[in-house]
Amino acid sequence: MSNIAQNAVDGLRLAILNAIDTAKEKGQLGDAQAPDFVIETPADRSHGDLATNAAMACAKAFKMPPFKIAQAITANLTLEGTYIERFETAGPGFINFFLKGRYYSDVIKDIEESGDSYGRSSFGQGKKVMVEFVSANPTGPMHMGNARGGALGDCLAAVLDAAGYNVWREFYVNDAGNQIEKFAMSLEARYLQLYKGEAAVEFPEDGYQGADIMVRAKEYADTFGDNLLSLSSTERKKALVDFALPRNITKMQNDMKKYRIEYDKWFFESELHSSGYVTETIDILKNKGMTYEKDGALWYKNIDVQTKMLLADGKSQDYIDKLELKDDVLIRQNGSPTYFAADIAYHRNKFEKRGYTTCIDVWGADHHGHVARMKGAINAVGLEGDKLDVVLMQLVRLVRDNKPVKMSKRTGKAIQLADLLDEVPVDAARFLFNMREANTQMDFDLTLAVTEDSQNPVYYVQYAYARICSIIKSLQADGIAPRHCNDAELALLTAPEERELIHHLADYTNEIISAAKDYDPTKVTRYVLQLATLFHKFYNACRVKGEDKSLTQARLSLCLAIKSVIKNVLTMLKITAPESM
Repeated sequence: MSNIAQNAVDGLRLAILNAIDTAKEKGQLGDAQAPDFVIETPADRSHGDLATNAAMACAKAFKMPPFKIAQAITANLTLEGTYIERFETAGPGFINFFLKGRYYSDVIKDIEESGDSYGRSSFGQGKKVMVEFVSANPTGPMHMGNARGGALGDCLAAVLDAAGYNVWREFYVNDAGNQIEKFAMSLEARYLQLYKGEAAVEFPEDGYQGADIMVRAKEYADTFGDNLLSLSSTERKKALVDFALPRNITKMQNDMKKYRIEYDKWFFESELHSSGYVTETIDILKNKGMTYEKDGALWYKNIDVQTKMLLADGKSQDYIDKLELKDDVLIRQNGSPTYFAADIAYHRNKFEKRGYTTCIDVWGADHHGHVARMKGAINAVGLEGDKLDVVLMQLVRLVRDNKPVKMSKRTGKAIQLADLLDEVPVDAARFLFNMREANTQMDFDLTLAVTEDSQNPVYYVQYAYARICSIIKSLQADGIAPRHCNDAELALLTAPEERELIHHLADYTNEIISAAKDYDPTKVTRYVLQLATLFHKFYNACRVKGEDKSLTQARLSLCLAIKSVIKNVLTMLKITAPESM
């Protein structure tokens, strides 16, 4: 897998290091170790295609003014075998570099040869990474936070895959514990109310109030009638949960499929309990002296664990005291393990049993306080908490015509993921949710999402793709078919709009790697939006079909390269690339 942009930087870095070594041999620079330096793209490309701060970075080591170091470097700089055509010094010692025409030709040829694999790299070296996302409570329907988390999590997994990681997508189903007991009590109350009336059956104070509970209770009654009235409460609740929970989970799975999310595994919390994994994990904590008994419950020494971690990170005791850390219950007075105990077991399962190098969890911002606690617990069972990375996701506010929206037009109830996908195209939902970083609050504009014009970002990108398809069809109708261009023909692409486009195309692989490093798939969404903008700018400035046949073919090759990259991005994000609009 090639990366022309990185090859250019790597070749230049080696040339600069060789120049420094030569200058040292000639006595032009002192005998010191050259420190790290930066090679970057200047904000204004008229100053050069690449620039380095090597002279400034070396000033302290060589005890010389940066400008003199720059002179020594450039006097000994050999550019043979690099993509650099020329250089010039600027300011206090910056060295600016200009790329050869061959660089631009090679980028176009690389995209043509790589096709669907262009942008992919081996950066991740096949390391096993799990992305666990959405993991919504199965006791009720999925909401807007799940819609955002689904898009971000799935696209993050896709970015990591393209960057060369061995990626696993997982949904953790909380089908055990306290929330299932609340679910059971809520179902039982609604079921009994169907036959005895609401006044005769008190609804649990902390029960689930959603209309979906009533729907499931009525479905059971419509199917099986009043056969549960004669049973004990325990039997009745079990029968209702056994009926309702699989239906809720099936709906969640169907909603995710509609959203184009396919998980490698739906992992059930109940599996951890039935396999004895939760009990085994608690025993590990006991044996390591990480627990104590109090008030009939078993507690985890969260204060001790986190205090040691924070002191090791250089935090003061005053800082730690202000956090008001608390210990956590692992086993309740009634003998049942807590959700936290199961969560520790689940993460131990990820790392120890299944061997993931890194586990990434996408959580809502309200789980912020749980991050350090979970990392500490992983350390406490003898694993490495630093290998757990958590992406915290802020809230979503739905707006229509610049006004907040809280209720569905169709149901009059709070908007759920299913409602959103009924109203908004999946392409728009996935694209728009991937335009803002997870750690920022966002407004999701329902009006914009269904608008079919350039104001809608996904429409704008898809239109660029369709326009290129139209150009190709139009040229073919005139007897002009795309063909392979030689270097001399591709060297005709010298217009500023063409060069800017090719630079952007060359950046794609590094953009994916950057997105993978930062766990930020929105970088790729913004990348393709900028690519569409640069294409429209090129389209308005440069005629593809002209009198010069060689230039026509070169521009057609550029169009095909743009088309290929847009298609690769949209395919990775699971967004369609229509050939006509």
